[in-house]
Amino acid sequence: MSHLATTDAPTTPEPTPAPAPAKPAAKDTGDTGRVFNVFSHGFLFIWGALVTIPLIWAVIQSFKTDTEIINDPLGLPDQWLWGAFGRAWTKGHIGEFFFNTVLVLIGGVGLTMLLGSMAAYVLARYPFRGNRAVYWMFVAGLTMPIYLGILPLYLTVDNVANALGLGEVIGLSTHLGLILVYVAYSLPFTVFFLHAFFRTLPSSIAEAASVDGAGHVRLFFQVMMPMAKPGLIGIGIFNVIGQWNQFILPTVIMKDEDKRLLTQGLLELATNARYETDFARLFAGMTLAMLPILAVYLIFHRQVQSGLTGATLK
Repeated sequence: MSHLATTDAPTTPEPTPAPAPAKPAAKDTGDTGRVFNVFSHGFLFIWGALVTIPLIWAVIQSFKTDTEIINDPLGLPDQWLWGAFGRAWTKGHIGEFFFNTVLVLIGGVGLTMLLGSMAAYVLARYPFRGNRAVYWMFVAGLTMPIYLGILPLYLTVDNVANALGLGEVIGLSTHLGLILVYVAYSLPFTVFFLHAFFRTLPSSIAEAASVDGAGHVRLFFQVMMPMAKPGLIGIGIFNVIGQWNQFILPTVIMKDEDKRLLTQGLLELATNARYETDFARLFAGMTLAMLPILAVYLIFHRQVQSGLTGATLK
């Protein structure tokens, strides 16, 4: 029997895998993000304090006596008195000014929202020759400073009303004339805002309503308007705040004392404060003027936020 010699074959070493390329170290953005958050929140806190503290201070002065307002303007009243609000409402004629302001506001905001939404809807959903030209005419209205248009506005309202024989209806010192001026100055931003919002609404629902036989008017009021509710509420609140706080336009248009608005009444109270010492009545009038707008915003602030972000997120 022969024995076969076995020899171990030389083994070749396995190649060592090349080391993986080192990944670049991830940038540590945690500290940067925290610094940015601290800065942004700090800025917002300072901004909120600058706005809130003067308002709270003015409200507190309404409950003081004139002696406390002069001698201790930063302190709290020894006794919280409510009489200044009654004097502001009756003797200061804030009640009359308040009624005039609400009357003009209802007409101005209502007509602005109706005409603005209709114009924005047509410009956003119906292509026609001159569409963009009309749209940019509205946008151009945003660039016109109100102070530059005071004299032309005064002459236009006076001349047009007299030419039509409607000077006592839409002329100077008339509530309807001031309403039309408010509408003219509020339409550019209303159309600009709602134009972008209507463009985001789905076309399938409008097409389905048209197939079912809905006309243009029914399609707008029963289909598109409910869908655009967040945007309408948002721009509506902006119009309410802007027209409620308007001072230049009523000062130019309204000359009759019995037809003046709230901002004019507050100016009259401030002017009379130089001749009669009733500072608490002045601060009470300011507080009464702030409360409606503050209440409106607190009630509808969520709708305002959703309306502002709706056109960009859809």
